[in-house]
Amino acid sequence: QVQLVESGGGLVQAGGSLRLSCAASGRTFSLYGMGWFRQAPGKEREFVAAISWSGTNTYYADSVKGRFTISRDNAKNTVYLQMVSLKPEDTAVYYCAVGGFRRVGLNAGEYDYWGQGTQVTVSS
Repeated sequence: QVQLVESGGGLVQAGGSLRLSCAASGRTFSLYGMGWFRQAPGKEREFVAAISWSGTNTYYADSVKGRFTISRDNAKNTVYLQMVSLKPEDTAVYYCAVGGFRRVGLNAGEYDYWGQGTQVTVSS
């Protein structure tokens, strides 16, 4: 059974930083692409960032490019999302997800397992 547990969310002022973590278990983590998505109230879940199984390739939504960095530590079965220069529009519940075997996707439909989410609130 795959389990994903996010942590690191919280309340931060605009311009501040947060680092989200996602601890995975129940799968050979290093063989699967991973992604971060977010969902703001009244909006659909949207892609934020993704990373290939080896960590070699990363992908970002235009809205976060240059401000967010996705990384992974396969030895710790953990994926991270470093967020800097946060804006009020970054406020959302952030979810990590496990993608396909040796694949990385940019769409929520390409991900099989999801964490419970962690709230990020950016005040102006």
